[in-house]
Amino acid sequence: MSEVTANYDQSWKEALNEYFESFLAFFFPVAHQAIDWTKTPESLDKELQEITASGETKNRITDKLYKVWLLDQTQVWILIHIEIQSQYDVNFEERMYIYNYRAFDLYHQFVVSVAILGDTSPSWRPNSYNRAMLDCELNLKFPIAKILDYESKWDELERSDNPFAIIVMAHLKTKATTSNLAEREKWKWILIRGLYDRGFTKEKVIKLFKIIDTMMTLPKQLQAGLVTKIKHFEEERKMPLISPTEQLAMERGEQQLIIRQINRRVGEIELSLIDSIRRLTIDKLELLGEALLDFSSVTDLEQWLQNNPDA
Repeated sequence: MSEVTANYDQSWKEALNEYFESFLAFFFPVAHQAIDWTKTPESLDKELQEITASGETKNRITDKLYKVWLLDQTQVWILIHIEIQSQYDVNFEERMYIYNYRAFDLYHQFVVSVAILGDTSPSWRPNSYNRAMLDCELNLKFPIAKILDYESKWDELERSDNPFAIIVMAHLKTKATTSNLAEREKWKWILIRGLYDRGFTKEKVIKLFKIIDTMMTLPKQLQAGLVTKIKHFEEERKMPLISPTEQLAMERGEQQLIIRQINRRVGEIELSLIDSIRRLTIDKLELLGEALLDFSSVTDLEQWLQNNPDA
């Protein structure tokens, strides 16, 4: 069976956009416990583009920058770097340092850098950047989380109600089935079925379904068979009529149509704006479809998205 390319980048980006607090609670609990979650974190995608503008693009990566408030009311910038490469990267530590410094240069505030390593090498664990010459020293130490380490904690992942538990499970099984797509279909079905068994709300089931579906890419024939299984499963359990598969199809069709219309009206839009549109619900997409008729520039779109957040 022909191999297909898994989409880790978009999946992790969507997961971070939806579940930032859960992300820190799962991977970096010390940071999570220090933050005042009564104040909504600010996602700084535009500022992040300035930081990573000249970075290497041949290896796809996912980065996010957030401004948060600590319990002592200190403002802190958290720069998240997710490395999906499957091989050793000699420039990784240097890139972490450069991005950290650029973020500091924008705000002149301390920036906390963290990294998720999604590769398959047990020994590759870069967590610092160090240079010294003529009594001058430069050091950056940053916390990392190695997804491969969770393979031995599968039982814990199955019991966890944190959305990143099932995202990590999907990541591990996607990596493990690169050359065996029939096996990937089997695990994709197990993980999707597990969304219902965990007692998640319908909204969370749909969001996590989208993330898993995007990451665990399948050929059309296997995907069609999976959709049939899901529909039968929902019918047996008397689930709501609109299944995640149908909801996803509706959203994707609406998204593609609106993005094409916006590109025609105001010119080609940036990837960050496309990502924002992809996070909108069906109801918000319909509102945007009406509003874009009055758009005359990209600024109008940016203002509309600011006034109509996805959450």
